[in-house]
Amino acid sequence: MYSLLATAIALFTGLMMTRLFKKLHIQLPDVTAYLIAGVCVGPFLIGALHIPGFGFSSLSEINQISFLSNVALGFIAFDIGNEFRLSHLKETGRAATVIGIFQSVMAAVLVDAALIILHFVLGPEILPLPVAITLGAIASATAPAATLMVVRQYKAKGPVTDLLLPIVALDDAVGLVLFAVSFGIAQAIDGGAINVAGIILNPMIEIVASLILGTLMGLLLTRLEKLFYSNTNRLNMTIAFVLMTIALSSLEFQITESIRIDFSALLVCMMLGTTFCNFSEFSDDIMKRSERWTSPLYAVFFVISGAQLDLSVFRYPLIVLIGFVYILIRCLGKYLGARISSTLMHCETNVRKYLGITLFPQAGVALGMVITAQALGTEMGSMVRNIILFSVLVYELIGPMLTKIALTHAGEIQPAKSDLQNRARFANSQKA
Repeated sequence: MYSLLATAIALFTGLMMTRLFKKLHIQLPDVTAYLIAGVCVGPFLIGALHIPGFGFSSLSEINQISFLSNVALGFIAFDIGNEFRLSHLKETGRAATVIGIFQSVMAAVLVDAALIILHFVLGPEILPLPVAITLGAIASATAPAATLMVVRQYKAKGPVTDLLLPIVALDDAVGLVLFAVSFGIAQAIDGGAINVAGIILNPMIEIVASLILGTLMGLLLTRLEKLFYSNTNRLNMTIAFVLMTIALSSLEFQITESIRIDFSALLVCMMLGTTFCNFSEFSDDIMKRSERWTSPLYAVFFVISGAQLDLSVFRYPLIVLIGFVYILIRCLGKYLGARISSTLMHCETNVRKYLGITLFPQAGVALGMVITAQALGTEMGSMVRNIILFSVLVYELIGPMLTKIALTHAGEIQPAKSDLQNRARFANSQKA
């Protein structure tokens, strides 16, 4: 009961924070307001008062409602699947694929290079080589949730937005492969043996299995929705299928000691959305209705994400130092990777200038990789976790704002009526 009350208060706080920003004329996306509200009700601020139901007193208390985050991520992935309509991919598919792969690899390579140099400067006791290599692989991942929310809030439209969402979705698959290979090498350096079959097969199996499961669920959903004559019932069926798909994505099958079949919930739900949008004649209306239904769920997701941000990492100066290097070099890799590849693909000037900035946010997928990185051992696994937690804290708070700024400069976010009125008043006063 107290967890539910704390969630309700957290959501209320997030909504009121957006109004406060508005009153103070602070031009920040709602995502950032929700995250800041989450930090406020988290275990390091209001939650530290230990008043039942008034904030989250511990991270374990937040984990009790983590299923809400999983559900929200599933619907976010389902929504992003809408960007893979075949009619749309004919125009942007090739460019999105090339840019998506190139910028992910570029970010991983540059972070690897920078942290390996830092490993030799600081010494292996401070920054072990397996940690540096693992962090480089995690750098490839981008957070789809914050990006989607900013695009939705400001109704962004244009060439940058058209490429952005498919690229963010592709990041998940590319990141899985890069992480599997790099983490296998890191484990070998740490004293184990390189398991080539596991390194190569497991990520490929996960990607293929996820795409197959998502396609099958999408085809079944498309078929069953023809049984209904009301779009309200079709929406209910869609919600049920997304929830069912999220649950099925948690299954895992061990084939041999080193080879297993498991699924990426993000990839499965993206493929569910892609299949549904390409084969269902009702998809346009259902996706619009779904957007209205999921808005409060996404708000809860970001408030919970803010509450989970671990402020205790600031107690470790070396973690902060390495974290800043990771953040700056990853941003450089994302920006240069997007800039170079979009130039090679002859994209518009605004795409070349601003697309890379919109790829800075990082959260869910990276944190999932951190769980796997615990296999490096208590000390090194904890180091990877703290560095990524610090970077996620920074990325989640400034990433949505940078995405908004980039899309605004690209001319894909139109000023609100109030902003236009203020500009008109200012222009008239200047003339007077």
